[in-house]
Order: sequence, then structure tokens, then C-alpha cells
Amino acid sequence: MKITKTVADTEILRELGERLARTRLEQNITQAELAVLAGVSKRTIERLEAGVVGTQLSGFIRVCNALGLTERFDLLVPAPLPSPIEQLKLRGHQRRRASRHAPIKGAQPDPAGTWSVAEPGPADWKWGDET
Repeated sequence: MKITKTVADTEILRELGERLARTRLEQNITQAELAVLAGVSKRTIERLEAGVVGTQLSGFIRVCNALGLTERFDLLVPAPLPSPIEQLKLRGHQRRRASRHAPIKGAQPDPAGTWSVAEPGPADWKWGDET
């Protein structure tokens, strides 16, 4: 059965339960063995496979994990991508390259290519040299 938005919730639960049961049987695992692997009761496995309403989602996740199906959850509910507008806003905040600073007056490049300014000592300073 193809699951669509027009299918009733109870039918979806029943279909998911049948799919879990088929996957379990393909792997040649009994309900009791799956219960031990998933860390749930055998009754939880029975209820999931029967599509019983009210079965907890955590039990479903544990069973899917034990059957090796959790990687498919990304297909079920993919992570939302930022909208094109959000991408444009984010792009303005990301630096693409370092800016080049103009050398400061009196700065000298060292062998590594960085600029340094020699601090004037007290003997080098005179009134009127504030600039």
C-alpha cells in the first residue's frame, strides 16, 4: 500500500506495522529476539506490528534501530534548509577574505611580513609631537 495524505491514521499504523514485521522476518528474527535487541517488551513488538493506536514512538524508534532502519529517518523527515532569503542574509555575515590594513605612520615591516610600530621612548618625545 502506498502511504499518502488521504490514508487514515489507523491504516498508516497498520501498514507500518506490517512493514516492520516483514523486515523482521526477512532478517529471520523472532518477536522475542527483536524485543531483547530493542530493549522493549514482546508485547510492544506485537502491538507495533499490529498497528495498534497508542503505541509509543520511543518503542517504534528502538525497534527501527534494532532492525537497522534508523538511517531512513532522514528521508522521512529531512532537515529544513534555509530559504534563499535567509541564505542571502547569512552570506553577508560570512567573511570571505581578510582585509588589508593601510600601514600606520612610522610602521616598519618585519621579516615575517607583519607591521610593527616602534613605541617612542620618553627621550624621543617633545611637546607638539602629539600627532
